[in-house]
Amino acid sequence: MNVVFLGGGRITSAMVSGLYLAKTKHHPVVHDCNPGKMRALKKRHAIAAEPDLDRAVAKADLLLIAVRPNSVSGLLRAIGKVKRPLLAVSVAAGVPLRTLIKSLGTPVRWARAMPSPVCRSGRGLTAVTFPRTLPMKDRQCVRDFFASFGSVVEIPESKFDAFTVTYSCSHGYHALAALAESAQKAGLDRKTARLAGAHALADGIVAWREGNDSLEALLEEAATPGGIAATTAAAMDAAGYQRAVRKGVAAGLRRARANAR
Repeated sequence: MNVVFLGGGRITSAMVSGLYLAKTKHHPVVHDCNPGKMRALKKRHAIAAEPDLDRAVAKADLLLIAVRPNSVSGLLRAIGKVKRPLLAVSVAAGVPLRTLIKSLGTPVRWARAMPSPVCRSGRGLTAVTFPRTLPMKDRQCVRDFFASFGSVVEIPESKFDAFTVTYSCSHGYHALAALAESAQKAGLDRKTARLAGAHALADGIVAWREGNDSLEALLEEAATPGGIAATTAAAMDAAGYQRAVRKGVAAGLRRARANAR
């Protein structure tokens, strides 16, 4: 199956890396108006680079719209009306199905997906959503593609923005940077501070995901009342930790909804 990526940026690079790691039978073809991005991807993964937009679309069995949200409308105008049946998936945050469906003509069948850059490691998480009229065969094709490099969850489009704001691996990286910096100020060297912070954030969460204990039970186990962990968490909350997270999520939602306008 030829999977044509329109856009050769970071998320395309991550998905292509995940496909090659999984050794799937998908054949990635990448189009980008920046030749440097295509050269870099071709050097790293030996993908097929297609500099001509029309030829790229013509080669697609599955078409991936993988450009920034503010570039989607311009790209769809450049493609114009498509005259053959084609399954297309947009990974652009905030651009709704109703906008996509109006763009390329009725032969194009649309879905939306939100893959994580962590998919390059095979541990990705992708949300997918479909219009009611999309055939089951197409839905399964989309699910199978994204399952090549991680878990897939199907959610209503009305929940997509909230998922997008919440699932970003930037939360973990941001928290790790802040925790490690604080540990360095407390006296740890940089390497040990990052190792300790990564264990606190990543290994504990993996243990929760792969185990049978509830998050509440694990939190109670790790933070004994009156102990160091409980005191640390209480001080973080008192300083506005939970309030800051809520404000960040709310700001991300506003940005996602602005993309749809």
